Amino acid sequence: QKNSCILPEDLKNFYLMTDGFQMTWSVKTDDTPMPLGSMVINSVSKLCWLGGSSMYTLPNAPTLADLEDDTDEEGNGDKPEKPHFDSRSLIFELDPCNGNGKVCLVYKHAKPVVSPDTEIWFLDRALYWHFLTKTFTAYYRLLITHLGLPQWQYAFTSYGVSPQAKQWFNMYKPITINTALLSEEADSFVNKLDPNKVFKSKNKTPVIKKKTLSQPPGSQKSHTSVTSSKTSSLAGNSSRK
Repeated sequence: QKNSCILPEDLKNFYLMTDGFQMTWSVKTDDTPMPLGSMVINSVSKLCWLGGSSMYTLPNAPTLADLEDDTDEEGNGDKPEKPHFDSRSLIFELDPCNGNGKVCLVYKHAKPVVSPDTEIWFLDRALYWHFLTKTFTAYYRLLITHLGLPQWQYAFTSYGVSPQAKQWFNMYKPITINTALLSEEADSFVNKLDPNKVFKSKNKTPVIKKKTLSQPPGSQKSHTSVTSSKTSSLAGNSSRK
């Protein structure tokens, strides 16, 4: 109501479920947890409007609208028209990106009436715009699939992520950072499974049974003859008595 605009339906449903979202995760290095991933959607109260605020506290200081350059190429080819810092667009901050830029909800047509059509754009630290998605739902999916890795929004810029961030991508999201390799070699990230090797019957090793030591037949016969003679002699002695 304050800015005379209506939230898009998907973002409105999101805020009806939860007033913002923040999730961080860490990795353990040398038994010490180090914060790494961060996923943030500002609450309704923190949906700050960009464009009218002054960058400095000095009187007559320039604002973001003063930096508007009409010489920028807009809507050439497949490139969407960039947002404006002046009254032609309404821009609200969704994610401060830990100081690496800002993810913004953009109403690109604010005159004469604010259009309900919105897009999600990334504003880098040099105040250049980079298109992310047309809907909040699509952006939310990007946020989750990129695990909130540092500077993941720069993967959608022409200059890409920093070398340090690329190392984290190679560790946790190798397919995302190697999209060119994936397009050239479609099978490079595919697990090749050979069912003949997996379900191949293993030859069972024969179990060797230990043979018990048996006496030679000659000794066994002599032993039985000796015992039989002993028993016969004992029987004779008892009969004599």
